[in-house]
Amino acid sequence: MMQVFRNAAKPVIYVLTVSFFAWLVWDLSGLGSNTGGILTNTTVGKVNGQSIDLRAFDQQVQNQISAEQQRTGAKGRDAIEDVRNRVWDQVVQQYLLDGEFKRLGLAVSDDEIADAIRNVPPPEAQQVATFQTNAKFDIDKYQRWLRSAEGQAFIPGLELQYKAQLLQAKLFRSVVSDVFVSDATLWERFRDERERVKVGMVRIDPEASVNDQVAPVTAQEAEAYYNGHKDEFERKQAAYLSYITVSRVPIASDTVAAAIRAKAIRAEIIKGAPFEEVATRESSDSASRALGGDLGEVKKTDYPAQFSDVAMTLPLNTLSEPVLTSFGYHIIKVESRKGDTFKARHVLIPIEVTGTHREQLDAIADSLETLAAEKTDPAAIDTAARALHLTIEKAGPVLQGNRVVVAQGVVPDAGVWAFQAKPGEHSEVIEAPNAFFVFRLDSLQKKGIPAFGAVKAQAEAKVRLGKKTTEAKRLAEKLAKQIGTGTTLAQAAKTMGFDYREVGPFARLSAPLGSPVLIGAAFGTQKGQISPPIDANSAAGESSDRGVYLFEGLDRTAADSAEFVKGLVGIRQQALSTARRSRVNAYVAMLKDKATLVDKRSEIYKTAAQNAALTAAAAGRTR
Repeated sequence: MMQVFRNAAKPVIYVLTVSFFAWLVWDLSGLGSNTGGILTNTTVGKVNGQSIDLRAFDQQVQNQISAEQQRTGAKGRDAIEDVRNRVWDQVVQQYLLDGEFKRLGLAVSDDEIADAIRNVPPPEAQQVATFQTNAKFDIDKYQRWLRSAEGQAFIPGLELQYKAQLLQAKLFRSVVSDVFVSDATLWERFRDERERVKVGMVRIDPEASVNDQVAPVTAQEAEAYYNGHKDEFERKQAAYLSYITVSRVPIASDTVAAAIRAKAIRAEIIKGAPFEEVATRESSDSASRALGGDLGEVKKTDYPAQFSDVAMTLPLNTLSEPVLTSFGYHIIKVESRKGDTFKARHVLIPIEVTGTHREQLDAIADSLETLAAEKTDPAAIDTAARALHLTIEKAGPVLQGNRVVVAQGVVPDAGVWAFQAKPGEHSEVIEAPNAFFVFRLDSLQKKGIPAFGAVKAQAEAKVRLGKKTTEAKRLAEKLAKQIGTGTTLAQAAKTMGFDYREVGPFARLSAPLGSPVLIGAAFGTQKGQISPPIDANSAAGESSDRGVYLFEGLDRTAADSAEFVKGLVGIRQQALSTARRSRVNAYVAMLKDKATLVDKRSEIYKTAAQNAALTAAAAGRTR
């Protein structure tokens, strides 16, 4: 049984060590119911003066990376950075919570731990076939296994995990003990979900509707605005990059090679090879490959026209010729057909770089590796561009935490590398789906508020927008006056050259308007009334909702109070669960805000070029 459990329970053990926190805390606490270089560092940071051991941190990162790769296949610098950030947050939170346990004198007994292990099995354990009877979880089987020699081997690890989670549950129970949601609040939430309105709407875009000549801006006005609104000009850290790229898009010879391969696979099946076995071995469609190429019963509109046209006319249980779509070549076998649906299997042969073309690209990639990749000489990219007849292109600003996006698409790993590198440094050869890249970090824009001269044009634009908005409000007021004479909003808008449209019906919590100011105005306008002009520029930020609005109340459906009373118990339980979660999240955020954190990750995790330089320097010192 031990081997069976080990094989079946791998996700269980992973959850216990990584994500067990969320489930057990909510379940046991009742929150969900009404009840300097890596060689010279030993720490990755500190939390309130307590050191976080680097080796333990790296081990936890590696464990999660391995689990992530097994589950999703994700790899590369982006995936590593995501996991590293996640583990950092988890470790910091655990240190802070441990501090709270000590401060409040919280403890759990051995009996409490044993009781939880016996009676509160992890949800994933309930899916293990060994612990089921008639396809349902059998807690007696689980408890018998715990008492067995095999189960006892897992007990020490479970004890550590349950102890930590029981402590967290006790802490969080005390945090949420006074959470209360009144009936009035519950009704307001219910109303926000159920009450619906339909409105007529006119949006006046100040930028499009008002000429610049109407809103002149002086240098003095722009500087005054800058001095009074400096927080609006704060910049995040950003990277500016140069790069060279080599396309990996398949060419005609790759298409021919894929067609030849597809014909050979079709011939193999015709000679007697089982379709299912060939699909499992050859198909690049990972979803159907595991099922022997089985697509199930699907609609013809679910697939490209080239595929569906063949599937709808092909004689049943025969093989199609290779069918070309944007995904590659398909060999199709239709097993049944009814109306616009069919049940089929397929083998997908992708069109990918192969043969001589692949050899050529591999040679160019080797040259990129030799001439530019991981170099610290700023001129390396220029040398590589001349030698390989490539054009140097620019990218940026790339904000920290964002991916690099260029004409060829999103480039993996480059965004993380850019903020680990130093100006003048070159990346490794980055392999994107359609191209090879080598980047050079040209410069880093520091986080902070730039001098007025650097953002003068932005300040002028903001002042100009303010003046245009004032004029747009005047136009909206003029429009509203016309309605007072018996003209409808739609007619007045057409006369003045503005677009009118009807929106809804919609509820507050599912409104097609992004700005809370606009949602409130829409619900505040009664049927048959016209709202005053609504300025959504400041509330909408950079969204498409920016502008000056007029609303006309067309229809309103009230929330059903009888339905509210009937479902009040369930509504209260759900609201309490949400409120308790919010309280816990706010509590943990408060601990982080008050904490003194020292994060040394940027000092420890360096680029390959920096590590090579450190290694070379160390070798020089030992000579």
